Amino acid sequence: MQGIRILRSETVLEDVPVLYRPGVVFVLQGAKQGFLNGEVYHYDADHYLAVSVPVPFRMASQADPEHPLLAIYVDFDLHLAAEIVSILEGQIDHDERARARSLVSSPMVPSIVDVLQRLLHALHHPRELTVLGPGLLRELHYRVLVGPQGGPLMAALHRNNATGRIVQSLMLIRERYTAALSVTEVAAMAGMSVPSYHAGFKSLTGNTPIQYIKAMRLHEARVKIAQRRGSIAAIAAEVGYASAAQFSRDFKRHFQRSPSEDAQWMREHLGEAGQG
Repeated sequence: MQGIRILRSETVLEDVPVLYRPGVVFVLQGAKQGFLNGEVYHYDADHYLAVSVPVPFRMASQADPEHPLLAIYVDFDLHLAAEIVSILEGQIDHDERARARSLVSSPMVPSIVDVLQRLLHALHHPRELTVLGPGLLRELHYRVLVGPQGGPLMAALHRNNATGRIVQSLMLIRERYTAALSVTEVAAMAGMSVPSYHAGFKSLTGNTPIQYIKAMRLHEARVKIAQRRGSIAAIAAEVGYASAAQFSRDFKRHFQRSPSEDAQWMREHLGEAGQG
């Protein structure tokens, strides 16, 4: 089913740079941790990780051949999530509102376990998946958004405030990350002053806008190189680098491996999609 991926890994990973798409990660066996802005996010059999906006962070995981890590990744349908947030907006008490967060680690609760089990069952029965899949995904979106820490997610997905404008600018950055974007330009996209935009952006993503754009370019290049979609120099130019040498230096600084070394490592440990 589109938007759902299952990962199996037998490898212990430490301090791996990743960039997750908006969605939720359920770890069925093993354990993972995310590190962003001095905080640790646990996702294991007792906790799931929800990601409201694409954000680069660092990850570690525990697994071995006898107890491989098993995880399911469900991408957010952002239009569906926004629709649910809009419906719920008038029904949320003010004391339930929270500061927007890009990453949220929440305990597994019975309602989440129930819909996840039904979704996993449907994935093994094509007819059920065709008929019930869309409804199960809608229910899963709802359960996550009203879950134990759904408030920070809803705040990030709410479009009619400053955070919502920053989130919208992230979508524009995603579309134009290969261009020579300036902070002044992206702040103007969000209809905000540069200082306000910079502060809000750093609070939400843990990165400055310039750091974020560079990370976006490097992660996109990483996937393209792993998928053998061109030479390293051609891919460097494709993601917005004028100098292949500068690209290689930035890449090695970020991933601790050269582009060719990392491509081999990623195919072995993360798959060509590059999300561990």
